Amino acid sequence: MSDKEHNKSPLSYADAGVDIDAGNSLVNSIKPLIAATMRSGADGSIGGFGGVFDIAATGYKDPLLVAANDGVGTKLKIAIDTGLHDTIGIDLVAMCVNDLVVQGAEPLFFLDYFATGKLDNGVAEQVIAGIAKGCTIAGCALIGGETAEMPGMYNEGDYDLAGFSVGAVERNDLLPKTVEAGDVILGLSSSGVHSNGYSLVRRVVERSGLTWDDASPVGDGTLAEALLEPTRIYVRGLLAALKAHNSIKAFAHITGGGLTENIPRVLPKNVSAEIDLAKLSMPPVFSWVKSVGSIEDSEMLRTFNCGTGMIVVVPEADVEAVTSTLTAEGENATIIGRLVEGDGEVTTVGAVNWS
Repeated sequence: MSDKEHNKSPLSYADAGVDIDAGNSLVNSIKPLIAATMRSGADGSIGGFGGVFDIAATGYKDPLLVAANDGVGTKLKIAIDTGLHDTIGIDLVAMCVNDLVVQGAEPLFFLDYFATGKLDNGVAEQVIAGIAKGCTIAGCALIGGETAEMPGMYNEGDYDLAGFSVGAVERNDLLPKTVEAGDVILGLSSSGVHSNGYSLVRRVVERSGLTWDDASPVGDGTLAEALLEPTRIYVRGLLAALKAHNSIKAFAHITGGGLTENIPRVLPKNVSAEIDLAKLSMPPVFSWVKSVGSIEDSEMLRTFNCGTGMIVVVPEADVEAVTSTLTAEGENATIIGRLVEGDGEVTTVGAVNWS
């Protein structure tokens, strides 16, 4: 080894941009958040190599496990650009647990992945607090996760999120069940754009000339606050409806692809869904996006939830009873269509009232 090489100062992981102490500090600070999400089957401790969950403690007799993972798309970019990080974790949980409950599964536990170039503990704590809140709403335990500090992979201030959730359902209760022509489609109201279509939403905002701090044209607060309204978590209402009514045949989570591409996922090849577009209750945010972006109706319907975040398929005879249960659980449920003989696709009648 040359003298020149010998005299170089030693490098550390911190010199390379990774602060182990900051990571350890974050783990300690979020322990109370995680403990607050505990439920039967979860022990509440973190720090091991993997999260442990005791499914026997939940009381299931012959369970199937259902797993889902997701992110929040470019909605995350709005949170980063505005410094509003406290609700994006709710979105992360919602996108996963809503995909579990549509198969009749009760979400049991959740894990998150938070990746960034340089760890900012204040930001990370806000995000994880949102994740913990989402888990509490969904009734699942936050049993672990991963925080990755990767200098050179992300621009300053950027971070990315992914979520992973597992649920359980008794084997005989797995959804969807057999649906048939004559069944009715109930639509449950969304809380707004949820977490799909934000690449288009952000282009619309650019065209509008508004800034994130400007007053929202679609409600109270700023434009950023309106567009960061978190994805609705439907778990408690849907599980309550399933417990009360074994006649429920199917749910569908309306995410990217809208009604036209998500409903067919629960249809057999000989049944189609007929949606009455006039029955859709359109929140102002969608009317504004359509107007400013000059977006065609068909593009709106295949990109956004357009006010309906979840659908429920029930026999016509049970519509009133199921609607009553959902209403009691805080859901706004309305008839938006029915199933007809067809080819497994979605057809539409009527016209959307965008005003």
